[in-house]
Amino acid sequence: MSQIEVNKIIPQTGTTVQFGESGDTINVVGTLDGSGLTGLNASNISTGTLADARLSTNVTLLGASPTYTGISPTTALPSTATNFTVTGTGFSATTIFELVSTAGAIITPNTVTLNSATSVTINATIATGGTYFIRIENDSGLATRSTNADLTISQAPSFSTAAGTLGTFNAGAAVNVAITASSDSAVDFSKTSGTFPGGLSLGSTQNTVYLAGTNSGTSATTTFNFTIRATDQEAQTADRAFSMTISVGMQESMRFI
Repeated sequence: MSQIEVNKIIPQTGTTVQFGESGDTINVVGTLDGSGLTGLNASNISTGTLADARLSTNVTLLGASPTYTGISPTTALPSTATNFTVTGTGFSATTIFELVSTAGAIITPNTVTLNSATSVTINATIATGGTYFIRIENDSGLATRSTNADLTISQAPSFSTAAGTLGTFNAGAAVNVAITASSDSAVDFSKTSGTFPGGLSLGSTQNTVYLAGTNSGTSATTTFNFTIRATDQEAQTADRAFSMTISVGMQESMRFI
């Protein structure tokens, strides 16, 4: 192998020095000082690395891609401005956040507030119900998107049955009263507080549920108060307060003597 030792190589004409021919491999051993470079094409560098300090100001370092961890809350109402906290890594004041529906629509937040490099608060108003991916892009062009459509826009349940009394019934009578609520998905019902009259229980049907049974154990006219919760399939809830009166007349009260 031939060896040439020189301190400087200067082009005979022009400003370009060529090492080798197309297809040749040029091995550089030691430190390559690139402080005077005005441009760099590294497409043919097959092994090794160039330290950042050796790159010229014309070389842009892209840095790391942002990452996504989660969003909270995961459910919101349509056409309602809502604050969401997005967590991940690599966030900056210029990071772009988008909410992308499974149908392809892209929603840009009303505002983005940088809390830290790992947390932002976005305020967004989304008119169309559905599920949405969270897309994050840094100004370098590097981007990421949530694996799943983590955000759901859905209408909350609402009651059709008016709040207040469900009626007055005689002690010992059979009772069957409907309570109805609706949403953009099926609605389940539960009692969150209060007491039903003795012998009555809440059914398990969806959308319309029945408070039913044969009253027992009421010895004096009593108004029973309770709260029913409607919960849809997106875990959104609505509560409503109801009451029911069991009336005990003279004839019924004598039964308990």
